[in-house]
Amino acid sequence: MKIDITKEIIFRTARSGGKGGQNVNKVETMVEGYFAIGDSSVLTEQQKSILGKKLAGKINSDGVLQVRSQVHRSQLANKQEVIRKMHTLIEQALKKERRRIATRPSAASKEKRVESKKKQSQIKEGRKKIQY
Repeated sequence: MKIDITKEIIFRTARSGGKGGQNVNKVETMVEGYFAIGDSSVLTEQQKSILGKKLAGKINSDGVLQVRSQVHRSQLANKQEVIRKMHTLIEQALKKERRRIATRPSAASKEKRVESKKKQSQIKEGRKKIQY
């Protein structure tokens, strides 16, 4: 399920920190992307509620998902990085989780567990003081 939200992302630039020498002081290479989940025309109401729950830590009080990038030295590269990060976040949040099928432990795994418990018991037994 590929949802393209690129047209709904609002970009803001600022001066970036880090490497770059004088370039850092002159050029606004850091890019912040804002995506208003509630106002999106691409997402369904169900998808909006799922994103609201799963991305709650990354959404501000206005219901806007905010992502920033300043790893690259060019504004265009940082803009593409913001788009990639947002798409990844939304894809992961909307991915349907498989239900776990309950299984019983095998006889070999049970035996292995008992053996490891016996070995740990012997190690602890060896730490005790010898009584005469």
